[in-house]
Amino acid sequence: MERTENQQPVSFADLAPSHEIQRAIADLGFEEPTPIQSLAIPVIRAGKDVIGQAHTGTGKTAAYGIPLLEKIDPRNRTVQALVLCPTRELALQVSEELTKLAKYQRGIVLLPVYGGPARDRQLSVLARGVQVIIATPGRLLDHIRRRSISLGNVKYVVLDEGDVMLDMGFIEDIQAILAGTPKGRQTVLFSATVPDGIRDLSRGYMRDPQTIRVVHEKLTVPGIEQRYYQVTEQEKLDTLTRLLEEFNPELSLVFCNTKRRTDALARRLRARGYPAEKLNGDMSQNQRERVMAKFRKGEIALLVATDVAARGIDVEGIDAVFNYDVPNDPEYYVHRIGRTARAGRAGRSFTLVTGMDTGKIRDIQRYAKITLAAEPAGAGRGERAGAHDRVLERVKPHLGRELDPFRRRVERWMEEGYSSLDIAAALLKLAESP
Repeated sequence: MERTENQQPVSFADLAPSHEIQRAIADLGFEEPTPIQSLAIPVIRAGKDVIGQAHTGTGKTAAYGIPLLEKIDPRNRTVQALVLCPTRELALQVSEELTKLAKYQRGIVLLPVYGGPARDRQLSVLARGVQVIIATPGRLLDHIRRRSISLGNVKYVVLDEGDVMLDMGFIEDIQAILAGTPKGRQTVLFSATVPDGIRDLSRGYMRDPQTIRVVHEKLTVPGIEQRYYQVTEQEKLDTLTRLLEEFNPELSLVFCNTKRRTDALARRLRARGYPAEKLNGDMSQNQRERVMAKFRKGEIALLVATDVAARGIDVEGIDAVFNYDVPNDPEYYVHRIGRTARAGRAGRSFTLVTGMDTGKIRDIQRYAKITLAAEPAGAGRGERAGAHDRVLERVKPHLGRELDPFRRRVERWMEEGYSSLDIAAALLKLAESP
């Protein structure tokens, strides 16, 4: 099964009929499903076994998590669903995301199970009853052997990042776990790649699985200067404002992943004196048209938008695109940065990358066939100014000395049309280069 445009629903209401889950999605600020969610959720909800080919950051947790939560009986306090993850970090991340999606579903208890000092707390929660377990394979097997977890009522199993688990040598553990679950269970596997080991696993433990992958649109990346900065979440706003001061773009688009983020960021930018407005799906059509009219006229220098709200924006003169949040799909990155460098103009894009985003930026580089050099968050105008000052201090002692041979060389360059100021600036730039 491949993605086509007419397969993608217009909203989460098409995919998540549960009122409780719709409320949770609204709280998270997501505007529409990602392609893998659009394709996978209906098939998983129908009870089919699925192999989903999707990278980190494409929304795969919600793709399997929404139908998983719909299948849980909150009155039954036994384990009904398993999510297997290769690492403790991913297990915790998945647990957090599923907890947010289950926010309004009373009676559902989720528990991340992993190695380390949390064993006693895990045992305490298990004794009270848990319906959904998110675990690393080795730790789950340990609980099964100690009889602190029973798999007799499991009806839904997810293998997240299946190729990574195979690479880490978990194949025998996974086989042992699957062999201990009821034969009638539904099995869903998500993997960035589908090597032979995944196919062997599907033949042995899945029932006629449907393979789902997203077919990306044709890639077009214009000649745009692209940079990314490694930051913490707390450093993002300061880094954004520093870049705005350093490059001083007249018109900029700033992308966030959720409506809630656009609200907060536009408000914080205005508080710092920047003429910023938001553009998101919660605004009426009239409101959006008014904002866009101001942006085209240059009355708004910064437009803070979600991917969905920014569709159809074709404004000449956008000097820079800022990815305040790394997009959840590599294709969105290409769409975002393509808003600059229109009509033959130069353009820049800047992406703020936290530690949680390293997998996403790696997928973007692989998909877009580009190499992006990371720049430290603090590298900017202040540091460059200091470097320039140090070079100039070294130059000053030579200004009173014999410079005629060097003047003649400069004069030859000036005869070619370069100004003395341009030549001096180019030499200063060369002097600060490593």
